[in-house]
Amino acid sequence: MEVIEITSWLTLDAIKEVATIIETIGDLQTGHWQSIFCLIEDDYLELGYLDTESNYLRRYEDKEEFDLAIEKKMGEEDETPYANEESAESFKETEEADYDNEDPADVDIPEDEENIT
Repeated sequence: MEVIEITSWLTLDAIKEVATIIETIGDLQTGHWQSIFCLIEDDYLELGYLDTESNYLRRYEDKEEFDLAIEKKMGEEDETPYANEESAESFKETEEADYDNEDPADVDIPEDEENIT
């Protein structure tokens, strides 16, 4: 495995444009990183987009090493809270259930807002 530091997202984007995307893991909108696993001819590559550290291009020796890296990266993402939709949906349903069961009499209304017409 070889790793090259890339300073610009534009460089990674240019590589991504000519590659065949195999897997995308992470999300820069909701997290601090995103890995794009791709293939260019016989080269198995990982494009690492990071917003807190240096970006990188990682080249894997063979498909086996590449597949192991994808599995490992997926495991890292699963460790983040609500990384998969099922967990996020479960959280949303719990929050909605809590709100639906709330008794309006238990809600504190400031005195200056009680008599607003």
